[in-house]
Amino acid sequence: MVDTQHGKADDTRVVIKKYANRRLYNTASSSYVTLDHLSEMVKQGVDFVVYDAKTGEEITRTVLTQIIFEEEGRDGQNLLPIQFLRQLIGFYGNSMQAFLPSYLELSLATFAEQQERLRTQFSALPIGTGMGAYDETIRQNLAMFDRAMKMFSPFSYAARGDEAAPAAKPDAPPAAADETLNVLKKQMEEMQAQIEKLAKR
Repeated sequence: MVDTQHGKADDTRVVIKKYANRRLYNTASSSYVTLDHLSEMVKQGVDFVVYDAKTGEEITRTVLTQIIFEEEGRDGQNLLPIQFLRQLIGFYGNSMQAFLPSYLELSLATFAEQQERLRTQFSALPIGTGMGAYDETIRQNLAMFDRAMKMFSPFSYAARGDEAAPAAKPDAPPAAADETLNVLKKQMEEMQAQIEKLAKR
């Protein structure tokens, strides 16, 4: 339900309406906005929901995807490796598709949490302290995220090291699916253990 007077949803999300001419209207500020404006709102932690002005259908996912498309089109702004995009596309219609959204969400949340811990630890250092003490920590953190990115195509890597293992097929039997889930759980546990170890430094 939307509070039309204040232009916000009941859960305090800002309501954005998209019209047929592709214009986006922020009902909270009573002004038209662009995808760049919405991108800045995301970065500032402002939660919003987008509705089609004509049908009332929620199209937040579509608009956020458009923002990512715009950002990826900027020079030097690429975040999504080509191999990752290929793997992501490959999951559409895959038997493991239902597990991927929560897995990606957890992985990125974990990475963001670790980055925030590093920022907090670095800000607590005395003025004039060099980055040398954190070089190894940062290197390990990046290596950990690299492994996490490989895991975005779950089960294409074995739980031990980076030795390639046969990827699960879309029509894999239940037993195979259970096995790949166990591999995924073990990988997540190992990554979490690494995060906790780094956070204690």
